[in-house]
Amino acid sequence: MRLLLLLGMLIVCAATTQDLSGKMFIFPRETNTAHVKLSPLKQNFNSVTVCQRCFTDLIRGHVHFSLATPTYSNAFLVYWDGTDKEFEISTMDTTGLFGVEDYKRNTWHSLCTTWDPVSGLVQPWLDGQPSVKKFTRSVSNIRGSLIIMLGQEQDSHGGGFDIKQSFVGMMYDVHMWDYVLSTCEIQNYMDYRSFTPGNVLNWRAMDYQIIGQVLLENRAMVCL
Repeated sequence: MRLLLLLGMLIVCAATTQDLSGKMFIFPRETNTAHVKLSPLKQNFNSVTVCQRCFTDLIRGHVHFSLATPTYSNAFLVYWDGTDKEFEISTMDTTGLFGVEDYKRNTWHSLCTTWDPVSGLVQPWLDGQPSVKKFTRSVSNIRGSLIIMLGQEQDSHGGGFDIKQSFVGMMYDVHMWDYVLSTCEIQNYMDYRSFTPGNVLNWRAMDYQIIGQVLLENRAMVCL
């Protein structure tokens, strides 16, 4: 209990690398400040896959994953539009819309998103079900001074937060790869089977920094 209170009171926690297996980040309230900054193992790469597990009761739109460069504030963005009930996937500030029927409140969801910058094709997966592939933007690669955040959408490089786009809820098992995962690899992640950890972001060896009121807590396990 003392640890949770201390974490909640800290404004900025020093960056640390930690195996977060069995842990989850809790974003306990709406704010335009609180977030988790993730430090990638690579700064330049040619493709993207991001996977994460999340739980929220939000009705409004909210961010899941925000990657910005000095040139593109939405270099890679995963955002849920609560009004139109669709995922907005932005790559290099170009957005594709993906209608999803089964994104529900107060439910754990497994979400993966792939982007091949050469073809420009984006595809989100939700709880084992793929969406259609759509074209957003094709580029040679992603490079620059990357800033990756959970909890806030970056409208500028490292800032420009909007409280009504913030994430409130729980999140864990965040991984990022510099290639497009195969269908089988994504299914392994979705089904909680063994999978190769991310080589850009790895939940089992995560370099992260907590800013504001975000808690790191043990994840509740299912009682048999």
